[in-house]
Amino acid sequence: MTTSEPASTPAPPAPQRSKGFVIGRVAGAPVIVTRSWFLAAFILTVLFVPNVQAIAPGLGAGAYLVAFAFVLLLFGSVFLHETAHALVARARGQNVTELAVTLWGGHTAYTGGLGRPLDGFLVAVVGPLTNLALAAGFWFAYQASPVLNVPTLLLYAGALSNAFVGAFNLLPGLPLDGGQILESLVWAVTGKRTTGTVVAGWVGRAVAVGVLLWALAVPFLQGTTPRLTTVLWSALIGAFLWAGAGAAITNGLRREAVAGLSAKGLASPAALVPLGSTVGDALRARATVPAGGASVPHHVVVVGQDQTPVAVLDGNAVAAVPESARELTQVDAVAVPFVVGSEVHPEMSGTDLLTHLAQRSGGARLVPVVEHGRVTGVLDLADVARAVRAT
Repeated sequence: MTTSEPASTPAPPAPQRSKGFVIGRVAGAPVIVTRSWFLAAFILTVLFVPNVQAIAPGLGAGAYLVAFAFVLLLFGSVFLHETAHALVARARGQNVTELAVTLWGGHTAYTGGLGRPLDGFLVAVVGPLTNLALAAGFWFAYQASPVLNVPTLLLYAGALSNAFVGAFNLLPGLPLDGGQILESLVWAVTGKRTTGTVVAGWVGRAVAVGVLLWALAVPFLQGTTPRLTTVLWSALIGAFLWAGAGAAITNGLRREAVAGLSAKGLASPAALVPLGSTVGDALRARATVPAGGASVPHHVVVVGQDQTPVAVLDGNAVAAVPESARELTQVDAVAVPFVVGSEVHPEMSGTDLLTHLAQRSGGARLVPVVEHGRVTGVLDLADVARAVRAT
């Protein structure tokens, strides 16, 4: 089970949801059973049937029903694991977008950006602790059962499966919860989240290799031959962990690169004209080279009496005005108003900048850059998107 924090992008579309069946909502987010889970349920049911038949040989075909009941029990444990992630994530200020149960267990997705190491630690650790608590509950119930029958078999299986899921998820490597815990600890010590991500990602790759080596080495140490099914499952799990760890490292480095993007560095210069000016005035202002030898302004911003940015001229609309009409046409006829509250400070950068643009741009392509009440440039969200893709 993993938690995922999608990277922020300027004016993004709604987060892409996992495909499957929505069975409810937790923390304001849909709970989704993906189609791949049904494959996992089938495989787990078949694998568990021999255990049921060994305990209760007289069940016949009913052994499959009992085995499926175990799968549903496991599903409930996964659901509680993800619910714990979701509730703590929301309590730490995140926007939970989905809880999904998948072929590999499940994941909880959220947006908002973890601001402190403690946030990541708490969101991650609560999932495995939930499984360990369930394991303890099932185990005590199993110990209290006077006879060994089908219900007690399910209690025993519930205890073992939750203990395994809880312990496995605490392994210190991304994309497991233990990897996020390690990431948070390294982040807290070094003050750099990217360092934590890279360290936890490489440890995750070591864990991926270790899973396969465990499947091969343990039987040899016991003097037996590795089972093909065990090796295949270990290889699949190892491949999943390796891919997840690699993606975490890439995302961590990309997040650091995004942190270096600033409004000042991405903004285009702008000329200013007061409200009521003509198109001719705007063109003359635009042709004026700013002090310091900067390039000719890319945009003309219309400002109010208090220098508040009001609108930005539309280049196509300006070009459509005949030369003879430029001194008669006012700029408000060829300008696009700025979205109120969309302005950014030149020093705004990284995820703070991307989050602001996503939340405040209102779908507009251009936003003003304002410092000390004066427009210093215009930020084009297309430029921001290209810079993000280049990281």
